Amino acid sequence: MNFIEGEILYLDKPLGWTSFDAVKRVRGAITRRTGVKKIKVGHAGTLDPLATGVMIICTGKSTKLIDSLQTGVKEYIATIALGATTPSFDLETEIDATYPTDHITRRLVEETLSKFVGRIEQIPPAFSACKVGGVRAYEMARMGQDPGLKPKILVIDEIELMEYSPESIKIRVVCSKGTYIRALARDIGLALNSGGHLTALQRTRVGEATLDQCLPPDRMATFIRDVPHEPIDPALLKRKLDNSRD
Repeated sequence: MNFIEGEILYLDKPLGWTSFDAVKRVRGAITRRTGVKKIKVGHAGTLDPLATGVMIICTGKSTKLIDSLQTGVKEYIATIALGATTPSFDLETEIDATYPTDHITRRLVEETLSKFVGRIEQIPPAFSACKVGGVRAYEMARMGQDPGLKPKILVIDEIELMEYSPESIKIRVVCSKGTYIRALARDIGLALNSGGHLTALQRTRVGEATLDQCLPPDRMATFIRDVPHEPIDPALLKRKLDNSRD
């Protein structure tokens, strides 16, 4: 391995971590291993703090692959509470409205989910990193302003109902880049003539990277510490760092 030159790592992001936290922890582990402080590290695809699962971390020259890596098809396992909504469409904010669920049956859920397969329009959540006039939508939402986000076209390849009750469903979603599963939870609730918000989310695939290939943080730190690493030529490293700043 040569983390300075460039590697691609698969991390199983834990609950509560931001994507920046994940990058920071990996960079710190590499710095401790190599003694090099200025290391280029980035991730291919953001995960919310309340989501877990596959995160691709790139180092060195491999960061140039981030754009292509994050365009890969993604797979998620999502749990959606029915009969209630929140402003953020997940557990980041408190429930703001409740709705009946007595009419919801397994058959109705399956019929409703089938309507979301294919090319669909989706309005991103107000509590998202989308920019409106140079301002993040979530900054406007937290000030009580409507960012006025426009619908985006995306593709959902598969939706599978894994678990069902009138108050909660678990689904597997295979979708394109740019899909907000929180917004999907909102839209499914609306389509069921009720409400819905996300209570758990796990990303299980990004392109060719699958969850079973990912290391949790403690094992990732151990891997970086123990894996054989190419010796570092200080003079060559200095030239590369100088070139990267030009």
